[in-house]
Amino acid sequence: MMDGIDKSDRRGGGGDRRRSDRRAGDRREGDRRDGACASTAFQAEREDMAAAFRWTARHGMHEGIANHFSLAVSDDGSRFLLNPYGVHFSRMKASDLLLLDAREEPEGMGDAVDPTAYAIHGALHRNLPQARCVLHLHPKYATVLASLADSTIPPIDQNSMRFYERVAIDEGYDGMGLGDEAERLSRTLGNRSVLMMGNHGVMVVGETVARAFDEMVYLERACETVVTAYMTGQPLRRASHEVASKTARQWAEYPAFGEKHFAALRAILDEEEPDYRQ
Repeated sequence: MMDGIDKSDRRGGGGDRRRSDRRAGDRREGDRRDGACASTAFQAEREDMAAAFRWTARHGMHEGIANHFSLAVSDDGSRFLLNPYGVHFSRMKASDLLLLDAREEPEGMGDAVDPTAYAIHGALHRNLPQARCVLHLHPKYATVLASLADSTIPPIDQNSMRFYERVAIDEGYDGMGLGDEAERLSRTLGNRSVLMMGNHGVMVVGETVARAFDEMVYLERACETVVTAYMTGQPLRRASHEVASKTARQWAEYPAFGEKHFAALRAILDEEEPDYRQ
C-alpha cells in the first residue's frame, strides 16, 4: 500500500516540498476555522485534489456543490482532506480543502462541512485505512446502472472488463449517508475498490488521487457502454470468464496508466486554469 503522504507526488523534487509543507502544517496545527485547518499543509495533495474536482466538472460528472472527495494524509487514515460545503466543483482550489479528523466531529457542521460528506468519508477513513483517496459521485450512467435491479457491470468491452469481479454491489440503501448508513457503506465496500451504491451513486477508492480519478473516469465510461447496450434491446456479447479475468489483470498491470493520465490532465489545467493550485 502506498503511503498517502510521501508517495502521492511523482513530479520530481516533491519530497523536499512535502516535508516543508508538513513542517508548516505542524506549526499552524492550532489554527482552526470551522473545524478545518486554515493552513496550506499538504500542498501537493491539495493540488491533486483540486485538479480532480476541476476535471470532474469538465467531464460533466458533478452535481454542482454536491458529492465529495477525500484524501487521507496520515498513516492511519484518520486525518483527511475534504471539499468544503458550498464550493462548486469547477471552482475548487487547493486552499479550499478542509483538513479534518475522522475521530473528532468538526465545528461548522452544516456550514463549512457537509454533514453527509463528513459522515461517509469519516467512516471510510476510520474503518478502511487502506482507502487513501475516496471519490463519491452521482455520475449519469453509473447512477442509472445503480438504479437497476441488476447493478453489475457485464464484461462486454475492454473498459467494462477492467472492473470484472472488482465491484461491490450495495443493495441496502437506507437514506442519505448519515449515522449508521455511513458505517454500513464502509462495511459493504470492504476490500473492493468500487462500490455501486444502489439507489444512490458510486464510490471509488484508490491509493492516490491519480489512480482513483482514473478509475472513476473509466468506470463512468464502462457504465455508459453498458447502459447504451441495454437500450438497444439486443443480446449482449459477453466475454468469457477467462477473457474478462485476463483483461482485468492486464489493466491492473498496465504501467503507470493512472499517473500518466492524471499528469496529462494537470498539464492542461496548468495552462488553462492555473488558479486551481492556489
